[in-house]
Amino acid sequence: MATGKEIAKKAIAKMNKKITDEIFLIIQNDKDLMKEYLESVEQSTLHEINKQIGRAVKDIYKLENDKSDDGIEKNPISTLITTHQKFLLQTETN
Repeated sequence: MATGKEIAKKAIAKMNKKITDEIFLIIQNDKDLMKEYLESVEQSTLHEINKQIGRAVKDIYKLENDKSDDGIEKNPISTLITTHQKFLLQTETN
């Protein structure tokens, strides 16, 4: 039988694989954040702003890149991105 901690770790591991997509969905669905996002893209580039957001997610949550063959999400839900890096907790192994 799994402990509550083990179940939580498994759920968090699944969330980490799609956290970037979730962050972009929050931006996409929030009027104020979307306005800021579009203004930032206008002043810089789409690629640069998206890269900064992805890196911020990784750094803030202290995650590592998933280096497995399945480490890139190629079908995100958010329409702001076409792909994104999947992440692992720093204690997880690839």
